[in-house]
Amino acid sequence: MAISQAMCTSFKVELLSGGHNFNTTNYARTVNTQDSFKIALYTSSASLGASTTAYSASNEVSGSGYTATGNTLVISQVPQASSTTAILDFDNTTWSSATITANGALIYNDTNGDTAVAVLAFGGDKTSTAGDFTIVFPTFDASNAIIRIA
Repeated sequence: MAISQAMCTSFKVELLSGGHNFNTTNYARTVNTQDSFKIALYTSSASLGASTTAYSASNEVSGSGYTATGNTLVISQVPQASSTTAILDFDNTTWSSATITANGALIYNDTNGDTAVAVLAFGGDKTSTAGDFTIVFPTFDASNAIIRIA
């Protein structure tokens, strides 16, 4: 099993169908309500990558300070253009006083049937012991933003 960093293929298709709303303005819907996105952490036994289509509890981490289904993400930068690339960003997220080991994470749309957005591979196990486990999202620009479409 392995975790491979990727924007999920199903997410790309769903974007073209208007299946995700990262902003309160969405021209494809009559109801302009921003979707809720979450991030769940996974062990090295998980198999996640471009073909992942939805959140699953299989091989999700467990331990003190972590609740199944993960944390709700806050969109800090709504979709916008940076040159010819569309980008958006989330606030960093923390599991406080956590004792967990994670090898990767899945960002998913909690509003839209827990559909997968992106897989994050940590490059190995990351551990916190009765401390903060924090996901720090990259710089908000066309080369680094966590979600970017060129």
